[in-house]
Amino acid sequence: MRLSARVDYALRAAAELAAVADGAGAGRARPVTAEQIARAQEIPPKFLESILLQLRRGGIVHAQRGPEGGYWLARPAGEISLAEVIRVIDGPLAHVRGQRPEQLGYQGAARALQEVWIALRANERQILELVSIADVATGKLPERVSELVADPNAWI
Repeated sequence: MRLSARVDYALRAAAELAAVADGAGAGRARPVTAEQIARAQEIPPKFLESILLQLRRGGIVHAQRGPEGGYWLARPAGEISLAEVIRVIDGPLAHVRGQRPEQLGYQGAARALQEVWIALRANERQILELVSIADVATGKLPERVSELVADPNAWI
């Protein structure tokens, strides 16, 4: 699996917004400026601005202009999966040569590759839809993810 820098930065920005929202208590979280997010996560500010615009258009964050402006999550962080953020930034989770796996046609000895790509996407989707932005922000990952990470072979 290969994730773009845009996706990495978008997930980190969303986790930062979740951490701020979690500390805000009841009600809407205070807006956080792109500059604050960029500084906290060491993300290039201009790059982050375009990512935040994509997240706003995708319904992940809300934005407010002005001196009291900034960004905040559009929904509770526990309702926003990593998969949703990835889809907003980069589109569908699994592509082979720019096509969805079910649209591919393999012949002869390679015919089973299509099923491998579909299984890979399904596995990827299980994890990325299971983990929420809140899970990342709090560091409390679902048990299934923790089990996978506990396997030493996962790290090599």
